[in-house]
Amino acid sequence: MLTTEFPGCRQLIDAIDTAVIQASTPAITDSLRNSLCKLIRGNEIQLPECVLETAEGRYARRELYRSDDHGYCVVAMTWGPGQGTPIHDHAGMWCVEGVWRGALDVVQYERMDDAEGHCRFQPVGSVQAGPGSAGSLIPPHEYHTIRNPSDHDIAVSLHIYSGNMTHCAVFQPLSGNNGYERCERQLGLDPVH
Repeated sequence: MLTTEFPGCRQLIDAIDTAVIQASTPAITDSLRNSLCKLIRGNEIQLPECVLETAEGRYARRELYRSDDHGYCVVAMTWGPGQGTPIHDHAGMWCVEGVWRGALDVVQYERMDDAEGHCRFQPVGSVQAGPGSAGSLIPPHEYHTIRNPSDHDIAVSLHIYSGNMTHCAVFQPLSGNNGYERCERQLGLDPVH
C-alpha cells in the first residue's frame, strides 16, 4: 500500500521486493543495504517534501509504503537538530536504515546479562553516517541509539522493517550507573501529504 506517490517510488519498491525474497535474513539485509545506498546516491528517488518537516520535541515518523504481499514497511524519519533516541530494540524485526539527508550518529549495543532486574548494555560500535550510507540490524543484535548531531540542520533517514513496527522497547538509564529500565513504547506516525 503506497501512502503517497513520489518520483522513483516504484524503483524503491522493486528493489525491496527483489531483496526480501532472498533465502536468509543476512542475504535480505545485505541486498537491501546495497540497493538503498545506490538509490540514495543516484538521486533518482525524491522523497515527498513532508519528510523535511520536523516534529516538536521528537523525531517524526512517516510511513511511505507497506507491502501487502511481503509484510515489510518503509518509514521515513525526520530528525531535528539534536533529536535522537534512547537505547531501543526493533521488536524482534530486522531493519535496514539509510541516511537520505544530513548526518546521524548511530551507536550499536549488545545486551549483557541483566542484573537485579535491570538491563545492562555494552557499546560495540559507533558511526557517523552521512547521505548514501546504510546499515542493518538483525535480532538479537538489534539494540542501538540514533541522534542528529547537528545544531542547526535536519537529517532524514529511510527505514525498511520486516513488518509493521508499531511498538518497541526503550531502555532508560537508572541513577548511579545501575543499568537501564526497560519500557514498552507505542510508535505513532506523522501524516504524509
